[in-house]
Amino acid sequence: MPKPVLPLYSIMKKVLKVPSLAGWCTLLGFIATTTLAHAAPVARIESAPETNRVTFLSWDTEGGRRVEQNLLREPIVNIRATLDAEGGFQLRFTGDELRLPFDPRVTSTCIIPAQWHPDGSFTFPAIINAPDFGPMSVTQIQGPPLTGRFEGDRKEKRADLILRGNETCILRFQPLLLPAPAGLQDSQLWPLARRGWLNAIQPTSRWGEQNRPFSAPAGMLGNNVISDPASCSLWFYADQAFFTPEPFPGVSLMPLVRRTIEYWIDTKMLRDANGQETGEIICYWNYGHFLDANAGPLIAAWDYVEVTQDRAWLAQKIKRLEMIADFLTRRDIDGDGLIEATQSGNLYTLKQPNRSCAWWDALNCGHKDAYTNALIYRAFRCLADLEKQLGRTSEASRYTARADALKATYFKLLYNEKSGLLAGWRSADGMLHDYASPTTCGLAIEYGLIPPEAARAMLDRLWQKMAEVKFERFDLGVPPNLIPIAQGDYIQTGFGTPKRSDGSDTFGIYMNGGITAGQVLHFIAAHYQIGEPARGDRVLRAMLTRQARGEFQNGVTDTAMKGIDWTTWDGQPSGYEGYLADSFRFLQAVLLREPAMRQKLYRPMQP
Repeated sequence: MPKPVLPLYSIMKKVLKVPSLAGWCTLLGFIATTTLAHAAPVARIESAPETNRVTFLSWDTEGGRRVEQNLLREPIVNIRATLDAEGGFQLRFTGDELRLPFDPRVTSTCIIPAQWHPDGSFTFPAIINAPDFGPMSVTQIQGPPLTGRFEGDRKEKRADLILRGNETCILRFQPLLLPAPAGLQDSQLWPLARRGWLNAIQPTSRWGEQNRPFSAPAGMLGNNVISDPASCSLWFYADQAFFTPEPFPGVSLMPLVRRTIEYWIDTKMLRDANGQETGEIICYWNYGHFLDANAGPLIAAWDYVEVTQDRAWLAQKIKRLEMIADFLTRRDIDGDGLIEATQSGNLYTLKQPNRSCAWWDALNCGHKDAYTNALIYRAFRCLADLEKQLGRTSEASRYTARADALKATYFKLLYNEKSGLLAGWRSADGMLHDYASPTTCGLAIEYGLIPPEAARAMLDRLWQKMAEVKFERFDLGVPPNLIPIAQGDYIQTGFGTPKRSDGSDTFGIYMNGGITAGQVLHFIAAHYQIGEPARGDRVLRAMLTRQARGEFQNGVTDTAMKGIDWTTWDGQPSGYEGYLADSFRFLQAVLLREPAMRQKLYRPMQP
C-alpha cells in the first residue's frame, strides 16, 4: 500500500519546520488540493529537524501521485529543508559536502547542469530530472558557488549528487514545466509529452573503473545514469535536444551534445595494427563493426551546429567528421552505393561474443542492412550540409553524391516483392531477411528512401499484417517485427535466443518481436511523412496515455526479463535495462506531426 501524501498530524514534527500551525494548515492544504487536482506541481519532504536529516524527498511536476514514492536511497544528512509555494522547496546545508543519494531503482534521476568541466565536475544552475516525476530547476540562492560531482555504481544501484562548499549554501528547486518547442503550431498534445521529454537526456554518472571499457565517465549521454554511453544511440538524444536546446535559462543541452560527440570522435576511434586511426568508431564497451556507430555522431554533429551555429567548432572538427564518413564510404565494397557491413548476415553466423552491425545487436543483421543504411544516408546528407556551411563545395558535392548513390539503389536491393515490404537486410549469400518490420519500413519511408506509392502500400500491408497477427496493444507501441525471428537470424546462445528454428518459442521477447517504445517513432512518423496522419496518431495517442502513467520504465533493473524497456505483446517485461533513455524519443512524434517541424529537423534530406 502506498504511503499517504499527507503525513498524519502525529508525525508532523518529523516533516518540515513551518513557523506556525496556521502555516502547516496552509502548506498541507496546498499539497492536498494540488495532488487531488492532478494539475499543479507538488513536492513532498519528510525530515527530522533535530538531526538535520531528510528521510523522504519526492515531487510530481504535473500534480500526480508520483509524489507518494521516495526518490532517496537513504536519508540526506546535514541538511534543512523548507517547502516553497507552487511545488518547490529549498535545501540548506553548512559544511564541506552535501550528498543527495538518489535511488536508480525507483527512477534514473540525473543532473543536467549549466556546465560540465573536463574533470567531470559541474556547476549550477542545473536541472535535476527524476524521470516520470518531472524535472526541477535548481539554482543557488546563497553562498559561494558550489561545484558538484555525479558518482554512481552499476552493481550497487547507486547514483549520488555530491556538492562541495565551505559556507552555508541554499539551493532552490522549482518545478520545470517545459514550454512547447518553438514553431509548434498545435500544442494540444504537448502537455502529455512535457513531463517525459527530458527522460531521453540522461547524462551518466561516473561509474566503473575508468580504464576499462565497462564503465562511463560523468556527463555523457547514455542509456541511463549507471549504464553505457553508446555512439549508435547518440543521434537519438541529439534529435531530442534539437527541439528544446535551452529548457531552462542558463542550462543548454547543446554543450552536453557536443561533449558527448567529442568523447566518441576524439577518444573512441579504433586503430589498425600499425597504430593508425581507421575512422571506425567504437559502439559501446570495446565493440566495433557497428555501422551506426559512425552514422550517429555525424547526425548529432549536424544537430549541434544547426542549433548553435558554432562553425568555429565545426571547422575544428570537420576533418575528423570526414574521416568517420570516409570509413563508411570504403565499406561500399562492391560499388553499388549501399554500405556493406563486415558481418555477412548469413544464417547462423552471429555467435557470442560478437554483435551485429546495428543498434539491433542481437539480430543477425549484416552485409546490406536496411536500418543502418537509412541512417548513413541521413548522415551523408548532414555532412554535405555541414561542408556547405564552411564553403567546402567540393567536399559537399562528394558526400551529396554518396547519398544520391545510396538512395538510388536502396529500394531496388532491399525491397521484397513477395511481401511488399522492405527486408531487414540482404545477406552476403543474396538472401532477403524480411520479418515484416514496422520500424525498418517506417524509417526508410520517414527518410524518403521509398517511392511514395510504394510507401503507402507498404504501410497498408503492415496494418494488414498487424490485424492478421491480432496485435492491438498500441499503448505499448508497435513491435519491431511482426514475424518471429528465425533461430538462425538471432544471436546464438544469447538473451531471447529461440530454440525452435522458426523462432516462435521466444517471439515477443527482447529483439525477437519485443516492443521498445523509442523505435516506434519511425513507424508513427512515416504516416505523417506520406500525409496520412490518422493511423500514426492512433498509435501516438495510445502511447501518450501510457506515458502519462510512467509505464515505459521501471527504474534501473539491469536484469534479464525484469526491465520494461522492452515488453512482450501483453506488456510483461522482456528487457534488462529497466530504464532506457532511448524509449522516450517516441515523444518526438508529437512535433513531427507538423510539416514545418519535419522540415526543420530533416532539412538536409529535403529535395
